Formats: sequence, C-alpha cells, structure tokens
Amino acid sequence: MGYVAIRVNQEAIENAEALFYHLRTKGNSSAPTLDQVAQYFHLLVDRIMSEGSLYAPKLAALALLQSAGDTLESAFLLRAYRSTLSRLDYSLPVDTRNMQVIRRISAAFKDLPGGQLLGPSLDYSLRLLNFELLEEDTWRRYARSLIEGLERIVPIPENLPKLIDILRKEGLVVENVADRSFVDITREPLSLPAKRSAVLQSLSRGETGGLLLLAYSNMRGYGDIHPTVGELRVGYLKLEIPHPKGGTICVGEVKVTEAEVIARFTSERGEPRFSIGYGLCFGHNETKAICMAVLDNAIHFGTGKNPSEDQEFVLMHVDGVDSMGFANHYKLPHYVTFQSDLDRLRSMRSKDGKV
Repeated sequence: MGYVAIRVNQEAIENAEALFYHLRTKGNSSAPTLDQVAQYFHLLVDRIMSEGSLYAPKLAALALLQSAGDTLESAFLLRAYRSTLSRLDYSLPVDTRNMQVIRRISAAFKDLPGGQLLGPSLDYSLRLLNFELLEEDTWRRYARSLIEGLERIVPIPENLPKLIDILRKEGLVVENVADRSFVDITREPLSLPAKRSAVLQSLSRGETGGLLLLAYSNMRGYGDIHPTVGELRVGYLKLEIPHPKGGTICVGEVKVTEAEVIARFTSERGEPRFSIGYGLCFGHNETKAICMAVLDNAIHFGTGKNPSEDQEFVLMHVDGVDSMGFANHYKLPHYVTFQSDLDRLRSMRSKDGKV
C-alpha cells in the first residue's frame, strides 16, 4: 500500500481529544468511580478482560471509562497495557474440577450429582424493561429483601464432578487428541496449522460477537454441529506457581466460564461416539464459552468445507482487536493509492471515448 507522511497540527490533535472527553463529561451527573463501573457493569468488564487477555477488573473498568463505553477500544487499551508488563512466571495447570462454582447447569442431564445450580442469571426471567431501576435506592432495597427473604441457602460443595466424565467412563466420547504441547501466542506469532493450545488461546481472547457469528453459522447448517451443553460452569479458580523453596503457592484466583458441548456422532475405529468441544474464558460470559466450544469442535472434527470449520478462516477473523485495527486503518491517509486508482479510471474512460 502507498502511504504518505502528513504534517498535522499538534494543537488540532489535542483539541480533538479534548472534544471527545468533553462529550463524555459535559453533563451535570457525577462521574462514576472505577469500583462502581466494575460493580454495575461487571459482565461488560468481564468481556473486556477476556478480549483484552488480562484479568484486571479495575483496569478494564478504567479502559471502559476512557473509551466512553467502546468495548473494542477498551480491549485494545487493556491488551496494549498488558504488553508492557513483565512476565514473572507461568501458573501451574489447573483442574477445573476444583472450581469454586457459583453457577453450574447441564442441558444434557436432568439429574446430576450436586444438582443444577442456577446461580446469578437472567436466563429464566422475562425480557421486560424494569423501570424500578430508575429509582436505584428502591431497587437496591428490593433486591436485598429478596436475598434476605430466602428461607435457606444450601452450601455448594467445594468439588463437583464433571458430567462429561460420565460419558467418558462409558467410552461414549472421542477426545480431541491434537498436539497438546503448549504455545504462548502472546510470545510467538500464530502459525498455521495451529496447535490446539494456540487455537484455544485465540478463541478465548476472541471478540464475543465474532465467535457468536461463526458458531451460529455452523449451527444453522453451514457446518454440522447441533450442540448440547453437557456442562456449563461459572466460578473461581485458584492459580498457583512453584515456590522457590519447593511446593506451590497460591497467587490469587480468577473468575472463569467453562463450557463443554456434546456434538455430532463421529467414528473412531468403527465405533460411533460423541465429539466434545471445549471453551473457557475470563469472567462470566456464557455465550462466548459456548460458541468457543462449538468452534473448537468444528475446527477439529469438521470437514473444512465451511468457514466455521476452517482453522485459518476462524483464527484470522475472530480477534476483535486485530479486526478493528485493520478496519480503522482505512481512516489513515491513502492519498497515493487513491490518486493512482483515480488516474487509472480516468485513463480507462478516456480510451473508451467517454472523456
């Protein structure tokens, strides 16, 4: 591409930035604090952390405030900041069976060990505007009365069995046995064909809408997956690193959403089995985890004839930061290329006798 350097008045740039922030702050309402943003818009903050690939709720809230609510720009800011941080260590592999669950459901099993745990969710509520939220104090008292009015709260077991293990014990599922060696896509460029660790990382930090689009296309018939959610979990995982003097030490915990979907029949050594797709992402984002699991299954077990089953197509198009960067780069000066196109068009029209 032919770009050209241009001289821009620094004052004009500063004025443009000032105008942007003025539009956000010109009202009379008091500015929300980072704690308020992280609390009231926790699902949005979780989404930004996942797409920005950095688990930092307050920094994600700051990015959201700075970008005036632009989720793509927020993820871009968070990922740019992450690139400046030192890599101190890698956490040890975590068994999600040890997740401190706050929500756990299954669409495949009605009766399951530990029971269905609905947790915090609006899935079972009517999609009606709640005008009581206009009076926040009234709504807050009402919400507290609901919790205080519960007759009993059943404690959640610390360890709940994985439901997919039931099918595994019966030999009814085929595992994704792709290369399981670890690749850190933040340190190494993505190379194709990508190892499964790179695939899962790319999907995990992909843009939620992009994952939904491709996964939905597969569900509609541009692919061959009609998924059943074997298990969906939301909860907290403890992260541990090796201690210099031996053993391990817990350095914190992260909230994640995990999904395992049961998909079409497949054949292994002549035995029909279910295939399993896996998804896990930062924060509470069930749509993303399910779509990630669908695409994981489609990429590995699909025919490759459809876009959602083509590894290169999926991985090159689900990253919201990359996609936004390329789309917005067209706002940069393209004077040389456009003038060249304009000259060719005039020349063609002249030869055809139209000029």
